[in-house]
Amino acid sequence: MSRRKRRAFTEEQKLAVVEHVKSTGKTVYQAAQELDLTETALRRWMKEAEPQARPTADGELSKEEREELRRLRRENQRLQMERDFLKKAAAFFAKESS
Repeated sequence: MSRRKRRAFTEEQKLAVVEHVKSTGKTVYQAAQELDLTETALRRWMKEAEPQARPTADGELSKEEREELRRLRRENQRLQMERDFLKKAAAFFAKESS
């Protein structure tokens, strides 16, 4: 069994598919078969679209906030690595000049 080539979809495409599933009243399985999508991906899109429709409870992050948090954590990790590298470089060159 050969694997399917991974495809990328925009947020607009995902939302359009979710709206199609909701408007037709088909099951996720039926819609996935009809649209040549994996059932897992379609279920995940349905779940991702759900919090956008309802207000978030206290303490619950919105999708945009989660994405920003993820981006900030990656940036923080990169900056820490750069700082550690510069500390080691400064120590190396201080030892060299002595």
